[in-house]
Amino acid sequence: MPDKPQGAPQIKVNRWRRFADWDERPLRLDKFAVEDASAGFAAFSSPNDPKPGLEIEDGKVKSMDGIAAVDFDMIDLFIATHHLDLEVAPEAMAIPSHEIARMLVDMNVPRAKLVRLAHGMTPAKLAEVVAELNALEIAFAYSKMRARHTPGNQGHVTNAKDDPLQLAADAATAVAFGFDEIETTMRVARNAWSNAVACAVGAAVGRWGTLFQCSSEEAEELQIGMAGFTSYAETVSVYGTERAFIDGDDTPWSKAFLSTAYASRGIKMRCTSGAGSELLMGFHESKSLLYLEARCLCLQRGMGVQGTQNGGIDGAPVTCTVPGGVRELMAENLLAVWLDLECASGNDARPTESEIRVGAKILPYLIAGSDLICSGFGSILKYDNSFNPSLMNGEELEDFLVLQRDFEADGGLTPVGETEILDLRSRAVQAIAAVFEELNLGKPTADMMASVVAASGSEETQSYLPGDVSFISEAIKQRRINVIDVIKALAKRGYRTEAQNLLNVVKLRVTGDYLQTSAIVRNGRIISAVNDPNEYLGPGTGYRVSKERREQLVNIRDVLDRDEVLRSEGRHAKAESRLIQYRTMGAAEPGSDPREVVIGISPAFGLKIFRTLGGHPLSSILDALISGIRAKGCRPRIVRLRHTADTSFLGLSAARLAGSGVGIGIQAKGTAVIHQHDRLPHHNLELFSNAPITKLEHYRRMGENAAAYALSETPEPVVVPTKGEAMGARFHAQVALIYAIETSLTEDGAAPENIEIRLAEVMQ
Repeated sequence: MPDKPQGAPQIKVNRWRRFADWDERPLRLDKFAVEDASAGFAAFSSPNDPKPGLEIEDGKVKSMDGIAAVDFDMIDLFIATHHLDLEVAPEAMAIPSHEIARMLVDMNVPRAKLVRLAHGMTPAKLAEVVAELNALEIAFAYSKMRARHTPGNQGHVTNAKDDPLQLAADAATAVAFGFDEIETTMRVARNAWSNAVACAVGAAVGRWGTLFQCSSEEAEELQIGMAGFTSYAETVSVYGTERAFIDGDDTPWSKAFLSTAYASRGIKMRCTSGAGSELLMGFHESKSLLYLEARCLCLQRGMGVQGTQNGGIDGAPVTCTVPGGVRELMAENLLAVWLDLECASGNDARPTESEIRVGAKILPYLIAGSDLICSGFGSILKYDNSFNPSLMNGEELEDFLVLQRDFEADGGLTPVGETEILDLRSRAVQAIAAVFEELNLGKPTADMMASVVAASGSEETQSYLPGDVSFISEAIKQRRINVIDVIKALAKRGYRTEAQNLLNVVKLRVTGDYLQTSAIVRNGRIISAVNDPNEYLGPGTGYRVSKERREQLVNIRDVLDRDEVLRSEGRHAKAESRLIQYRTMGAAEPGSDPREVVIGISPAFGLKIFRTLGGHPLSSILDALISGIRAKGCRPRIVRLRHTADTSFLGLSAARLAGSGVGIGIQAKGTAVIHQHDRLPHHNLELFSNAPITKLEHYRRMGENAAAYALSETPEPVVVPTKGEAMGARFHAQVALIYAIETSLTEDGAAPENIEIRLAEVMQ
């Protein structure tokens, strides 16, 4: 600390209160870790990471990343045997990492060329390359390297009760919003079969083609898939250290066998990995998060799976505690698409309590696009998300829709009207109830179904409880009910459209078309990396939002237009006509009374607009201003100004007409100013700029202060207190529309008009 000057006063303050304010923000609930490679808390590099290297002898790998073949662990062996393309490897490994990094962000280098090189790179080399890129470059490279042209999204559909009625309704809702895949899991393990049936039926309501997964224990999940209820799987976990694999009671070979079992039955399959998993399991080997994930991704390519679910997943919260952790999650997603895997790019585990950090994390994926931006998005409320809260949940779904509109970026979702949602939810609960009745699994009551249709979450339903569901689920499993039984039940009970929709998805398992990389179903058609490849080569190429798609994205709720503003004001006009009458009394001339204060009203004031943004009737505003002026012994005169609608010029024009040289200018939306005849237009005496929070008492005091200025006094200015509300976000669209109405009534050179008003039957 510098020396204190002599004579300086003693200042004793224990704490800057801003820190106390920050203590109350959600960010304080987040915790952050010190960067410590020895403990596994290192995002991009660790002293224990191997240096890139590859020796090949007689067509076999002699050493990889500094490890001799005789010392390979099972992960090294699998990567060397099944991932590395030894014809490409010498060329790829010889190119300096910084040059390859520049190729990733060079729009003139085709994606196919870079994919070919990636197949010849070791994990350490891949990690070293992407570590060269900053966050912006990673996002750009990701937009170029992702496999499929058209972006998509995946949603979670679960609830705290494992309630099949709510699952069916929420699945139908998720399908309506546009999720290409939906995934469920359960709070009670034995409820898996009931959850699967409910979501399969719900996903068939409204349209067909949304793929479905039931995340359960791996063996049971495969059984559910064999019964035909699911169409994809992604919970085949892969790890970057050998001890983590063994702790999970698996090997790369067993995982590859399981993946083949799914694919052989026509079930789309990808693996799950992601930074932080080895750290959470205690087997990180003091390696960096990125290097370990590079190993995972090379394993997955060697296994021949369609894609990966990575980007942290369950480990995202711990990864985000590390400096650069969010950038690392982006980098590992880039590695996935560079290796030509479908990428369900995480954004599922909620790694923060800060909504600012949530929005910041999702934005690069929304801008760049992704095969599946989330894996998955919590289409339900946080407390109903049995995977634990996603990065974004039902509470934020509408925010995501608005982000799409803001950036004209396709996040895979589409706004849906409330009436359509209610119809679909009703149809879904009726369909699953019909299945249960037909298959003697239960008979939901009308009250149970109605509560689910209306409910936002399970706390609002009067439906099944987990124990009730267990009997249904066990019956499905023990009786070997399969998807054909459900399809027949739907058709027999009159739900033929839903039966056909579900059958269409089952048929895909026979054709195998959706086993292509990055395959989803849109409008009854498979689109994938094969028939819809991403070919981004700079501006004007790659995925662009079409005119038709843009119309869908911008169609959010609460969108104002001029007609809506006028309709809203028209509803207030009748009430105002009983409270106030305006009468034009001819041209207004400058006054001579030194106690006269002119109130200059805008062109639409009381003619087209009848309430301020704060909801005050304009009759009440004038009453307050007039009362304030009269309370100080001055005389008000009301003048309508038609040559301008600008607040400052309304006030200045009023002041130049007033005998006192002081006037008030007020717009119909409530913005007001006190002005003086000899001041510059925007150099007013007082201004009420926040009309939405300006109260009638403020307008009365404005009237009093205007009169005080007329009497050559210097009153205390009236300040409308604000709590930092984002007034622009709430009102600026409405302000602009109202001002457009105001200006449409202006006329250059129009003379001001004296206005006589009658308030509550008393002539003013």
